[in-house]
Amino acid sequence: MTGNNSKRTRILNVPVDMVNTGEAMEIFRGLMKTPDCSLIVTPNSEIIVNASKDLELKAIIEGADLIIPDGIGLVYASRIMGVPLSERVTGIDFLEHILGYLEETGQSVFFLGSKPGNDEKKGIAELAAEKIQETFKNLKVAGTHHGYFKEADDRNIVKIINDSGADFLCVALGSPKQEKFIACHRNELKVKCAVGVGGSLDVWAGTLKRAPEFYRSHGLEWLYRLIQEPGRYKRMAALPLFMIKVVLSRAGGK
Repeated sequence: MTGNNSKRTRILNVPVDMVNTGEAMEIFRGLMKTPDCSLIVTPNSEIIVNASKDLELKAIIEGADLIIPDGIGLVYASRIMGVPLSERVTGIDFLEHILGYLEETGQSVFFLGSKPGNDEKKGIAELAAEKIQETFKNLKVAGTHHGYFKEADDRNIVKIINDSGADFLCVALGSPKQEKFIACHRNELKVKCAVGVGGSLDVWAGTLKRAPEFYRSHGLEWLYRLIQEPGRYKRMAALPLFMIKVVLSRAGGK
């Protein structure tokens, strides 16, 4: 683990870096200059709740080099805890800052995850790469691979990533699978830095719409996502549970 100079708070005993976007990017630039594979995690309320129950996921977050507060619930929770975060650092926006940095420095990215393609259409990772390059025209995409592989194929996937020569790895396998994949193979991966990106590839590929500005600015992205994908209602139950746990934790002095 490569330490950073940011102050960390704890929400439900899970660490979160107290950083704004600029500070997070400064730390990221430092991580890209280290010899080992650094890990960035982007916890939201659901991931914090899961980490409070999943000791493996909690340990992975504890060992991350940068833990950005992705989720308005974390900002509200930090205020309740009396150690307010300065702002929410939205994962997808932070990633686009990263892609801009990679374009400037000439470093490359590998996109791993989401649905594979077929004879009629391209896979999500490949589509995302093409769409991203419409914005970042000089960005080097070292390679892409879908996320529908078995654990027995992990070693081959790592080899494909390493052989691509990528400097930065985006893994879209859903949490906690994506974080566990990176942590499990961190010592084998030759990229400078890796991050779990959730549904970002689907958004970039155009198969999942990002919430309009109104929803984003009012912390209602979760509601927009639920409207798009009603089947996520069980996962959304983590949000009120999270706030209840935070209030009880504060009342208990933890």
